[in-house]
Amino acid sequence: MVSLPPSLQKQVSVMSMNLSAKLDELQRGDRQLETTVALCEIRTQLQELTKSVESCQSEVSEVKRDMVAIKHELDTVQQVKEEIEELREYVDRLEEHSHRRKLRLLEQGLTLFLSYAILAAVLGMLQFGYNTGVINAPEVNIENFMKDVYKDRYGEDISDDSVKKLYSVAVSIFAIGGMLGGFSGGIIANRFGRKGGLLLNNVLGIVGACLMGCTKIAHSYEMLFFGRFIIGVNCGLNTSLVPMYISEIAPLNLRGGLGTVNQLAVTVGLLVSQVLGIEQILGTNEGWPVLLGLAICPAILQLLLLPVCPESPRYLLITKQWEEEARKALRRLRASNQVEEDIEEMRAEERAQQAESRISMTELICSPTLRAPLVIGVVMQLSQQLSGINAVFYYSTNLFTSSGLTEESAKFATIGIGAIMVLMTLGSIPLMDRTGRRTLHLYGLGGMFIFSIFITISFLIKEFFGYVQEMIDWMSYLSVVSTLSFVVFFAVGPGSIPWMITAELFSQGPRPAAMSIAVLVNWMANFLVGIGFPSMKTSLENYTFLPFSAFLAIFWIFTYKKVPETKNKTFEEILALFRHGNDREEELATNSSKETVLSDATTANHTHATDKP
Repeated sequence: MVSLPPSLQKQVSVMSMNLSAKLDELQRGDRQLETTVALCEIRTQLQELTKSVESCQSEVSEVKRDMVAIKHELDTVQQVKEEIEELREYVDRLEEHSHRRKLRLLEQGLTLFLSYAILAAVLGMLQFGYNTGVINAPEVNIENFMKDVYKDRYGEDISDDSVKKLYSVAVSIFAIGGMLGGFSGGIIANRFGRKGGLLLNNVLGIVGACLMGCTKIAHSYEMLFFGRFIIGVNCGLNTSLVPMYISEIAPLNLRGGLGTVNQLAVTVGLLVSQVLGIEQILGTNEGWPVLLGLAICPAILQLLLLPVCPESPRYLLITKQWEEEARKALRRLRASNQVEEDIEEMRAEERAQQAESRISMTELICSPTLRAPLVIGVVMQLSQQLSGINAVFYYSTNLFTSSGLTEESAKFATIGIGAIMVLMTLGSIPLMDRTGRRTLHLYGLGGMFIFSIFITISFLIKEFFGYVQEMIDWMSYLSVVSTLSFVVFFAVGPGSIPWMITAELFSQGPRPAAMSIAVLVNWMANFLVGIGFPSMKTSLENYTFLPFSAFLAIFWIFTYKKVPETKNKTFEEILALFRHGNDREEELATNSSKETVLSDATTANHTHATDKP
């Protein structure tokens, strides 16, 4: 039963009382009223009462409809609430499942076959390190060869400046080839696969090494230039393909340490080239073509070892959609049949980047979600090359002799740099997954900044106190210790992390394009430092390392503010970091625009109200 509204109850009550009073008056006959008049009044009041009752019935009907609508809405709200609870339970189960899956992924260890695959792959980075350092030791021998060739051709001696220019071509054309190879790495990786691309690349390595090794027999320095260019393309492709392959086959908990093996191979290649390049071994007029031609060894060795290794499981599953082949590859790499966690993690990565699959370089640059990781990847590559480490590699002997060491001591100190690089890179392998990429990179940049200042101080001490023998001895000690410490901190962070973190910041679709851009930037910076450092040294003299100190400070601040920690994170989680950050930026921008519109509307309304008379 629905009760009448209070106002209507009061109205009916008053009319009922009036009607009762009229009837009582008729019965009592207290007043001399005509019966007809009294009945008319009663009829009128009855009509008003009827209208009130009808109005009440109408209001009651409306109240009933409102109550039905409210009940329907309450049912809908209850249903939505139940659905939200179901979704919440599903999300909790999904998070718990993902957490268990991640814990199982973190329990995976280093297997024998995975170690073999890593070793076979990093021979490409050893090739890169060897050819980076091999050209420096036989500089005088190569220049003498160029003088002899020129005199035999034209019957006259070539000027020293022209010889220096020809030698600089032999050095710099390697970096030009590296730019081309690095930029092509993404195309090769998508077309032939990571393993397939590495195998094909060895053809270039063999051709380039043969051309360099036969330079003296052919009596042509143009052959040296062409061989250096070809081997540069080979090394550029290696710097793109090898980190990509290793990051995709490595277990989640070992990805950082195994990624550091890239830099370890580079440092081993540098050390081998420095040791073989001394005069007692191959640093002679007869031995330098053999020294350059030995670049054929890593290429042949990789051709022999790599075919046994599987293709990247991520490439097989996500790019080619060959799930069974991916399972077979994972079973071999993990030495276990339990590979469902890896398959699920790859599927999650695939779902997370479906909108960005098969992404081109133009789409990568224009994508709001991927712009932030691309900028980070590029700046990380610049932090490696513009740190000043190549100036130390290329001119360390000169730096040591100018600080007071003898020529022989300076050469062995340079070899010591290579040895320290190898040892420190080995030491950083367990730290990578324990301390984290971002933390180690900050330590590395910070240490390099401090000791670059000390290197500058050692130059200034020589300038102002060069006439005091005790100060010269102390300055020599400071210069050597500062340079070696500079190299130590490079090996800790900037030496290995940029190669690895660029591959980690991107999912399967945009990873090849991102690696191509990052490696291209790395090689361009390498080329600029190699070409520009001699002129910079002439112009700035004792303050040569100050620009590198400024760059190191900028890169440290950027890393501290912008670079996320990728330790023990899946590719899906890393991608989500940037997607959520981009969503927050878009939300802030949307809210800002809404506030602007509301503010404009409020201002307009206020103006309109003010204009009214």
